[in-house]
Amino acid sequence: MSERYRPVSQEVLSDNWGTLTKHTFDYVRGDGTVERQVREVYDRGHAVACLLHDPAADTFLLTRQFRLPMQVAGLDPFLIEVPAGLLEGADPTARMRSELMEETGYEVGALDHVADLVMSPGSVTESLACFLGRYTREERVGQGGGLAGEGEDIEVLHLPVTEAAAMVERGEIRDAKTVVLIQTFLLRRAG
Repeated sequence: MSERYRPVSQEVLSDNWGTLTKHTFDYVRGDGTVERQVREVYDRGHAVACLLHDPAADTFLLTRQFRLPMQVAGLDPFLIEVPAGLLEGADPTARMRSELMEETGYEVGALDHVADLVMSPGSVTESLACFLGRYTREERVGQGGGLAGEGEDIEVLHLPVTEAAAMVERGEIRDAKTVVLIQTFLLRRAG
């Protein structure tokens, strides 16, 4: 915790899928003056995400699903993304394996932890453990598609690496975690 942050009050505004809290605090600016600020913070827990690559086919295993906030914003609500999910207190690698099975039906080998990212630090507490890994078509052992009981309706995609890279360049893949992981993969492959 920073000594420049002095909490005044907290008010829970919503406690549904996550917790939205209004924070009133005094912030000590760099010049020493104290400024009262009010911010809303959304806490839904930490998460995991993984980009899988099939070296033989040179494809990525990605998903496409409906995202309500994009619909509300007037954007295409069907985003192409890496498989991801909430950590829910589990070990990140174990949780990522579980998410891969739920969303894609694939059970894979080693996962390489590449980064812990914050996606929207101005309003969301989430930290995202990001992984890279390999898969083969033979490793599909389940149906995938997500959990219907959680409202998931996930399409599994096998996109050629060159096509996925071009889609990032054209803005057709715009999910931040997915863009970061594709670019990380491409940088590692080039280097």
